[in-house]
Parts: sequence; structure tokens; C-alpha cells
Amino acid sequence: MMIRNVYLIFVFLFSVTTTLAQGFELIRTIEVAGRQGVTADSNYYYVSGSKSLYKYAKDGKLLASNDTPFKQLTLKANHLGDIDYHNGEIFTGVEFFDNGKAINIQIIIYDAETLEFKRFYTLEPESGQKEVCGITVDAKNNTIWMADWIDGAYLYKYDLNSGKYLAKQHIFPVPEKQQGVKVWNNKILITSDDGDAEYNEPDHLYSIPVLDNKTSVEISLLKTFDDVKFNGEIEGLSYDETINSIIVHFNRGTRVVNGMPTGFYPGYEKEIHELYIYKIISEEEL
Repeated sequence: MMIRNVYLIFVFLFSVTTTLAQGFELIRTIEVAGRQGVTADSNYYYVSGSKSLYKYAKDGKLLASNDTPFKQLTLKANHLGDIDYHNGEIFTGVEFFDNGKAINIQIIIYDAETLEFKRFYTLEPESGQKEVCGITVDAKNNTIWMADWIDGAYLYKYDLNSGKYLAKQHIFPVPEKQQGVKVWNNKILITSDDGDAEYNEPDHLYSIPVLDNKTSVEISLLKTFDDVKFNGEIEGLSYDETINSIIVHFNRGTRVVNGMPTGFYPGYEKEIHELYIYKIISEEEL
């Protein structure tokens, strides 16, 4: 009950201090394999499952997959989070996740053409990062940002070329259960699984500015996802510059407790994974 009350207070504070951007128009949905994340380049969508990678044409046709993305790793891993495309490569955050806890956090890079493993960085313990739910490349500043589902108070910044830990940035108010991150237009967009599906509560999209030499930053609410087919579990997100749209990954049908699937909601016999494509129609509000 206390957690639920904190959630309601959090949403109320945003409702009175933040103007909800209405600058998105849902133009289509695409059902995909993979329940974790999404990224895009000019021609393709890439989707991550917990233990798999997929490549799609933008009409939804599956073109390629990698069902053994961890086979070259020496540290045990079982979870890919949200992903990002940069310069012909797919950047992923990888870990071993079990019942709300994570170990062996790494950055793994795959070839976007073949989805095959290329190289990896093992994260330094000094960062204090507890989990990796999503990763995004900030090419302008030659950095990588990673989000933490367990402790959403921080985003973690690493060097793009070496994987070296650089800094962490405190976010306030703290978004509950971060899932996806994407650097876009000098901002970091964040999806948050902060709506309780048991009560049909929607999840949300937030943003923070990319700021150098600051240890904390205030978050802004961009969208409440009250237009999805079922208020299940929001996951990763990306941006498609070819149609000026954001892509948001949603799961529906499965109950999830501590990050682990625990059966199905009434009316579902399997989990459905979908990409929601939202046209950005008013960038001034973002």
C-alpha cells in the first residue's frame, strides 16, 4: 500500500508542475519477437529479447536473428535490455538477472548487418551501477548512457570508445522502474514502467536535458501512455529519423513480479510484444 501511495503522490506532483506534451500521434503498431528493447537505423528496426536479437524491415518482416548472443562471453549472462544503434553497430547492456537482482553487467557490441558479436566492455565496480535496463549512445559527446531498473535515481555515463566509467547523474524526482533510454535532440528520453498493470495504470515517457559538469538534473513528463491496447509492461524506445517518430516497445499479457514473468492476465495465453510508432507532431512541446 505504501508503494502505491508513493506512486500516486509522484504522479500528482507531475500533474501540477509539468505540462503534458501532446506532441505525439500514434500512427501504427507492429508485433515483433523479443520483449526488451528496440532501436532503428535508416532502413531497419532491431529488437532485443532477453536472450536474443532480431532485425526487421520497417514493414514488420523478420530478416535475421541471433539466438545465442552470449556464447562468446566468459561471465554468465541471461538478459539483454534496451539497445541502441550507432555507426553500423548495435550497443547492448548485458547482465545476469534473477528475481530483481543483477550481476556481471557488461556492454556488448554486435554488428548491425549480421547481428554477430564484435566486442565487449566489462563495467568497473566504482560506478555503483546495480542493473542495466537500457543503453544509449550520445555520439555528439562521445559517451554511452546506461539506465538502472533497480535504482532509478541515476543514469550512468561511460566513454564510447573504451567503456571507461565517467560519471553518474542524479535524476529528480526519481522515475520508478526505468526501462529504456534514448539520446535525442540534446535530451535523454526515458521510459518508466511506473504504472501498476494490476490497477490498469498507464506507464510514462520522461526526458532530462544532456548537461555537462552537473551531478543532478530535473526530469520532465512528456507522455502518459493511455492509448495502448493493454496497460502491461513498457520497455525500450528509439527514434526513427526517416519519419521523425519515436518507437516504444510494449509487452502485454504476462504478469511480471520483480522483473520475472509469473503467469498471464485473464484473456491471454501468451505474451504479445509490440512496437508503437508515434509521429512527433510538435517538437516545441518536447
